[in-house]
Amino acid sequence: MRVLIADDHDLLRDTLVLFLDNEGSMETTAVASFDDARVCIENEDPFDLVLLDYNMPGMNGLDGLKQAITMKDGQRVALISGEATKKIAEEALEAGAAGFVPKSLPAKSFVNAVKFMAMGEQYAPLDFMTAEEETVSNPLAEKLTERELQVLEGLTQGMSNKEIARHLDIQEPTVKLHMKTLYRKVGAANRTQAALIAREAGLF
Repeated sequence: MRVLIADDHDLLRDTLVLFLDNEGSMETTAVASFDDARVCIENEDPFDLVLLDYNMPGMNGLDGLKQAITMKDGQRVALISGEATKKIAEEALEAGAAGFVPKSLPAKSFVNAVKFMAMGEQYAPLDFMTAEEETVSNPLAEKLTERELQVLEGLTQGMSNKEIARHLDIQEPTVKLHMKTLYRKVGAANRTQAALIAREAGLF
């Protein structure tokens, strides 16, 4: 059983590979970006399952998933994520994903899910898909677009504009534009002030 894992978090990717390799019946290939995954799909022997991280570089949300599914006369592709919502999981399954696997899944369950999907079934953990999502609103968050929130989160983590651009797979000038807008919306004069305001508001 051949499995391709694409995830930009080194430690998590290596852990997933270890889980699967310990099974003895799986041959895993691991890469760190969607572009690398695409190269593997195009040039290597067919994979029984491709696992794509929702937030890694090059994915552009569900666009990467949809693209990978259609490659080379069709692929079995599943989404893995530690942050995706139930809505995203549902949209992925509707788009033809082999499944949705939260990164919080225990090792044994993760391995079983991979086997299940590789054999042609569709997988999504019932407790995740049926859980009531918390809708706690944050007044500051409501002022910002999703992208501005992502930029602000990067900023609070001490990331540079270049790092934020790379993390979100957008251009650096675009990050600067988002910064300018979010500064105005939250009432900050600079990045340090914006980060403090975000932390005081309990955003991140």
